Amino acid sequence: MLRGKTALVTGAGSQVGFGRQIALLLAAEGIDAVVVSDVDLDGIEKTAAALREAGCRSTALQADITDNAAVKGMVGKAMDEYGRIDILCNVAGAILHADGVPIDEQEPAMWERQLRLNVIGTMNVSQAVVPAMRAHKYGAIVNIGSGSTHAYAMGVSSYAMSKYAIDLFTKQLAFVEARNGIRVNCVAPGPAETNFAGLLKENPDVSPEEAEKMRQEMLGHFPLGRICTPWDVATATAFLASDASDHITGQILHVSGGSVI
Repeated sequence: MLRGKTALVTGAGSQVGFGRQIALLLAAEGIDAVVVSDVDLDGIEKTAAALREAGCRSTALQADITDNAAVKGMVGKAMDEYGRIDILCNVAGAILHADGVPIDEQEPAMWERQLRLNVIGTMNVSQAVVPAMRAHKYGAIVNIGSGSTHAYAMGVSSYAMSKYAIDLFTKQLAFVEARNGIRVNCVAPGPAETNFAGLLKENPDVSPEEAEKMRQEMLGHFPLGRICTPWDVATATAFLASDASDHITGQILHVSGGSVI
């Protein structure tokens, strides 16, 4: 259901992140080409090489998603090479602050950076890609949200607020673009085994004992008994990107082991 299609996956530079795994799964499912993008050029070149080894055409294009002009340039290069973008996976994003910091101790500049990266960045890429999808009356956009939109223990979190905005953006864009054959959905992961959440089994930032303690404490939040993995997120994303879900749009799919129900 992906053959002959071209995808753009942002945030694909990390070798242990969602973006790389999503791109590799799309390739395994038979997609024709995947453009991978990130600010980390070395990382996306490694991801693109892995995709080509898997038999998929791939190009690595560096871009900062907060820079509208840079994003339009990146999408233009992708269009020049492949002629179309059928699938967009908006994965790029980050947590830019610590949890549990009282609001009066937070830096407003951090709020702006967080919202610009997660919300404006996703909007920039979508804005650049939608016209190409409209031209073919076909498109599938999958945004990566977060289960943090339903969690409050982290305190006043601009990260969670930015991801809540992604939920709303998903629904609004889905409603407006449905008439143009474009579906828009969102995958909302729980804490996962990536550098993003610091839950890797081999975490270079903490001792093995501290890493295992963090993992055991987190397990209590998952009724299914295990922490989310990039594979879990990739399978949900690939489903929403494929024609297997061609009557699904405007939905938020929580992939969180039951931590959000």
